[in-house]
Amino acid sequence: MSDAAEVLTARDVPLGGPRAMTVRRTLPQRARTLIGAWCFVDHYGPDDVASTGGMDVAPHPHTGLQTVSWLFSGEIEHRDSLGSHAMVRPGELNLMTGGHGISHTEVSTPDTTVLHGVQLWVALPDRHRHADRDFQHYVPKPVPLDGGAELSVFLGSLAGATSPVRTFTPLLGAELLLAPRARVTLAVDSEFEHGLLVDQGDITMAGTPLRQAELGYLAPGTATLTLTNETDAPARMILLGGPPFDEEIVMWWNFIGRSHADIAQARSDWMTGTRFGEVRGYDGEPLPAPELPSVPLKPRGRMR
Repeated sequence: MSDAAEVLTARDVPLGGPRAMTVRRTLPQRARTLIGAWCFVDHYGPDDVASTGGMDVAPHPHTGLQTVSWLFSGEIEHRDSLGSHAMVRPGELNLMTGGHGISHTEVSTPDTTVLHGVQLWVALPDRHRHADRDFQHYVPKPVPLDGGAELSVFLGSLAGATSPVRTFTPLLGAELLLAPRARVTLAVDSEFEHGLLVDQGDITMAGTPLRQAELGYLAPGTATLTLTNETDAPARMILLGGPPFDEEIVMWWNFIGRSHADIAQARSDWMTGTRFGEVRGYDGEPLPAPELPSVPLKPRGRMR
């Protein structure tokens, strides 16, 4: 197996129904469905809210997953059917567990001028995919590293920093800042596969160049990870990891299941107003689910 990183490029996707904003999606795609239990990576901004209108995602459902919200700039108001009402701010983690079913809204606040961040999903293992709804908030303390780097670990453990946030499989999620021309070597779990999303800068990962909005993938077997900022400006990345997720999943719209029937039932429950609860405090109608495809949805797993 080559030690070089696999490079995944993003595609532009509208997010949020009639008032959609455009995001760059690097996971899932045909080349790769999962990195550990990470199954969805959306990257957006920096967007001038005065021009784009910002984020306004009406009530919508989730099953079988956890959502991870992480901002670089701006502020998003979160409401969900558990009754949670929280702000997503730069450097602060909001993690929501959909489990058997939850609904929520995401709206950028009036004070937001530039909106910039990532929205990530984690697939729940089969034994936990009907878990209770949950919401967790955590503010990691940035950790300085030798060589001109800074690390904020929002899930899992890295470089002596550990997040207390509960997940259902081992995971790593961290923001990494690199000074101009800086280089850092991190000791990582060799049983994990890793993905590095470049937010800004030109990065070399395992000898492989990565440009802005690209996602570099490394298979298990790597005990150290060396990252180099090849530019004269600061660089920023999101590092994701976890042991290979060996279950096949079906992802469609906002649902994760194990079969077409799972997805069809979730869609029916959403459209009939059962299972997902009600989001209070949002001025607008819930998003309708799209029509199911005419052919059965097929399960997909990680690339071997």
